[in-house]
Amino acid sequence: MNKAQVGRKFLKNVWLLTKSYWQSEEKKKAFALLFAIVALTLGIVYMLVLLNQWNNAFYTALQNYQKEEIFNQLYRFTYLAFAYIIMAVYSYYLQQVLVVNWRRWLTNRYIDEWLNHKTYYRLQMFGVGTDNPDQRISEDVRMFVEMTIKFTIGILKAFCTLVSFVFILWNLSGPLQFTVGGVAMHIEGYLVWVALLYSIIGTWLTHIVGRKLVDLNYVQQRYEADFRFSMMRMRENAESVAFYSGETQEGGVFKKRFSLLLDNFWKIVNKQKQLVWINSCYSQIAIIFPFVVTIPRYLSKQITLGGLMQIATAFGRVQDSLSYFVDTYASIAEWQAVVDRLTGFGAHMLLVKNENPQSELKRNVTTQNEVVFEDVTINLPNGTNLLEHINLRLEPQSHLLIKGVSGSGKSTMMRVIAGIWPYVKGTITAPAQDSCMFIPQKPYLPLGTLKEALLYPGHAKCTDEELLALMNTCCIGYLAQDLYVEADWSHVLSVGEQQRLAFVRALIYSPQWLFLDEATSALDEATEKIMYQLVTTQLPQTTVISVGHRRTIEAFHQGYILLDKEKKTVRYCQKSKSQI
Repeated sequence: MNKAQVGRKFLKNVWLLTKSYWQSEEKKKAFALLFAIVALTLGIVYMLVLLNQWNNAFYTALQNYQKEEIFNQLYRFTYLAFAYIIMAVYSYYLQQVLVVNWRRWLTNRYIDEWLNHKTYYRLQMFGVGTDNPDQRISEDVRMFVEMTIKFTIGILKAFCTLVSFVFILWNLSGPLQFTVGGVAMHIEGYLVWVALLYSIIGTWLTHIVGRKLVDLNYVQQRYEADFRFSMMRMRENAESVAFYSGETQEGGVFKKRFSLLLDNFWKIVNKQKQLVWINSCYSQIAIIFPFVVTIPRYLSKQITLGGLMQIATAFGRVQDSLSYFVDTYASIAEWQAVVDRLTGFGAHMLLVKNENPQSELKRNVTTQNEVVFEDVTINLPNGTNLLEHINLRLEPQSHLLIKGVSGSGKSTMMRVIAGIWPYVKGTITAPAQDSCMFIPQKPYLPLGTLKEALLYPGHAKCTDEELLALMNTCCIGYLAQDLYVEADWSHVLSVGEQQRLAFVRALIYSPQWLFLDEATSALDEATEKIMYQLVTTQLPQTTVISVGHRRTIEAFHQGYILLDKEKKTVRYCQKSKSQI
């Protein structure tokens, strides 16, 4: 892909990320803010023009020792500067208001897209090319919005300043006359052409040196996120690491990732050092350059001191406007990296939504309160068949235990029933999702109070007294005093306590179907028996489907679903009367 194509793709991606907000339900407020910011920006440029004119008048008065005029110009400068300050302050403030509104809207949109249709799960389990979605939504969205507004307003200001001052500089610079090979040359507004040539050279040199910064910044953000994630992951699994005494191994992982981060960072530093050389030389020469080229006219008394200062200021404004990309090249490179990451994230979310491995699966929602498999084949992500040609009917109030050797597909079968495993063929008929509850081996506990963890996912109504009674029933009544304590409960409670908490949820929500995937593995047999007895006695209308290895839970089931790993088959077995 050549440079022109890269540039067009970048601008296209910026437009794709930008247009959604400006076409949204908030577009009127957004355009009102933008209009006010543009108006203030134009006002700031107008103030700069007036201040440029003030330079001429003030320094001419100084040169001529005009005491009254000097004080008049100082007074004039006071209200010009005051007006400029007010416009600059409110321009900044309104830009931040627009940043907050836009970031809120775009963040909410990405969160919705990430959560809808279980995209977060499919990206985690089956997606490729998407690292650290949390960083994309939090950090990259913020940087994109801030940089887009910054560069949009910056380009507008640079353009308006250029248009305003190029005519001033053209008129003030006068003609340049010289002879080359006996031919007299006459160039009108020569300082404008000098500023243009100077800026083109600076922009070209900056691009040559800094073009690699885009890729380096892209990689740097990924390395930073990977380093943070590795430490966060250890924090979440601190107890397991401590049991294994795996500190040395974990430290090696941290240091390796940090080493990658530092190596790339030094590459960025070296590139930016080269840019600083160019930008520093470029900006320092620009300060003295207009004086060098115009001082002969001043010494020959063609212009006054005020005229000299006005020309120098006008040249500086024109040169600054033309050099906008020189001064902001490193930031633009970072902006491009942010845009690439966000568009890549959006493309990957769209891919896992549209890439439907279940295209050969027909899924029906039934009101008959039963689960039916008709010629269902379950595959692994690599295409290998896990279970083939399943024909099975799970009837209500027929409690069943799914059995099979490790790796035979017991938990995967649960995922298929839940509708989150995409690699399935055939026809599945099942009740609506809100009538089913799935309890995994390690239940999820959200951040917040213990009560919020008990009521998760949060749409059930339950008084404190009812909750305390259920907690006592499920053998965790001793946690009653912590009901309104906020904590990371997945680290505070043992796995056994978390499993008992999950049974409190089951009693609260009273689902028609309860799927238990080794949901009592951390409980002793006596407590496990209590949990199953609670379900069968307090939820008589609930059908229980369990995955487990202990013989103690067989008594609570009326049959088995046997998975054969070698033959890849599923067989239903009813208990005999003697077994029951």
